[in-house]
Amino acid sequence: MLKQMFTIGLAVFLFVSAATAQKAEVTISLNETFFDALLDSVFQNFDPLEFSIAANRLNRRDAETPSRTFDQNITSSQPFASNSASPRLSGKNVPCKEAVRILREMNGVRTAVRFRDGKIFVPLAFSGNYYAPFVGCVEFAGWAESNVDLEFDQAGQRLIGKVRVLSVNLSGFNGVGGKVIARLIQSSMDKKINPIEIIRLDKLSFGVPIRGSGNLRMKAIGARPELANGSLNIHISYEFLKG
Repeated sequence: MLKQMFTIGLAVFLFVSAATAQKAEVTISLNETFFDALLDSVFQNFDPLEFSIAANRLNRRDAETPSRTFDQNITSSQPFASNSASPRLSGKNVPCKEAVRILREMNGVRTAVRFRDGKIFVPLAFSGNYYAPFVGCVEFAGWAESNVDLEFDQAGQRLIGKVRVLSVNLSGFNGVGGKVIARLIQSSMDKKINPIEIIRLDKLSFGVPIRGSGNLRMKAIGARPELANGSLNIHISYEFLKG
């Protein structure tokens, strides 16, 4: 879903800057209002992005420590936790999906794209569950503070973004277990989402027919992102070629 979001966004606000006889620069400008409208449309028309965290297990020592912490802090009164006994101990085959779902909003925090201080901030609302040894299927919900780092992939001739989870705030746990969930979410994103392809230069190259003379090709040869307060400007460099 996140890859589709960035691809859709390329169709807005084109401005041609000053050009020489052989080269020119085009700027694609995407602001926060655009991303808010885009996210509203995506969440209204598509199922939430969901990815498994089952394959991203910690090693045994790391897994046991947060499990004991959860066991001591989770009670039946907490809305996002289940402290049922382990299926292995009880002999019951209790399903546990072990997945994270990205939501539009959770506890007043909305999934969004924000541009601040030269960085792209992406709060991610989510819910999910995972299997903790000696505890069972633990449900969780909250929001993650994350950044998107942009870079130009010279070999692939594309501008890409990489989501980096900074911290996780869990509802009902007073912060307990946040580091564990953050590591699970980051591992899943690295395997299934990162890198996000924002633009491919070959998709931005096109021909301009010259009457009686053939075609003049505008070939994209580079992309340079620039973050302004409230917007992302992507400067695309072009060269003009005959044919």
